[in-house]
Amino acid sequence: MVNAPTGTAQYLARFSEQSIPCNPYALTKLGIDRAHCSLKIEDYVILCAPFQLGFKKSIFMASLSAQELAFFQKYTNSTVGLSIAFNPYKKPEPVKFFIRSMLITIGKMKGRENVGLFVLEYKNSPDQMVDMMGSFLEHQERIKIQYDDYGKNNIRMTAETSKMMGYNMYATILNPNPQPRRIQIFNLSTKAVEHLEASSAPVRAYGTIVSYQFFFQKFRVSLTGTVQEASVLPQGMVRTKSSLGLCPELVEIIDDYWYNKKKQASLPLL
Repeated sequence: MVNAPTGTAQYLARFSEQSIPCNPYALTKLGIDRAHCSLKIEDYVILCAPFQLGFKKSIFMASLSAQELAFFQKYTNSTVGLSIAFNPYKKPEPVKFFIRSMLITIGKMKGRENVGLFVLEYKNSPDQMVDMMGSFLEHQERIKIQYDDYGKNNIRMTAETSKMMGYNMYATILNPNPQPRRIQIFNLSTKAVEHLEASSAPVRAYGTIVSYQFFFQKFRVSLTGTVQEASVLPQGMVRTKSSLGLCPELVEIIDDYWYNKKKQASLPLL
């Protein structure tokens, strides 16, 4: 009988080919201090930031001139050092790593002048770092399940529910105007939002892609929606219903809401 891998080994078995896009949410959850992330190439130290993190290979971005990018090309396929710190559990001090790596390629980021991308292949992956990244990806698997589960039930955004969710009663939509317009949310789930706008708002066609920002105490949630329905109410206000893509921040907020709701319901009546 073959024993299933556990700990670091099981994370490598499950996730070794996956990578983590380093959006603000991922950087916050992993506790990466972008001010203390650097590459050491011979005697040069380059401040950088994670662009994509993997268990074997990662990409980092750095602000470099065209001349500097050309200069560092000569170090391709040489050994470099990566300094990076993780603090996903919000401890007083982060866990700092120095990882010997091979510099595979250096390129310019598309659409960004003076930003270079360094592709590194690790010569060793510290177990503690593997555990932190594996735990994050495991959490994202649960987030995807909760996205589907919590998408089945709308939350009516009353003053009471807004307070319980830490919603600041402020949200915006962007499209087609270049300036965001304020909206009033009245139904919300992980998969959909229904909201009202002033009578001057456009009635958006089915399938229109829109951008939302919802302001909560825990997160300022930025996400993309697709208009499913839009109509003008008798009072003149515009009512819109949009489907929402997966947004981990919103899933976490709604998960907290349903947990607290269940906890509140279980309290004895006085």
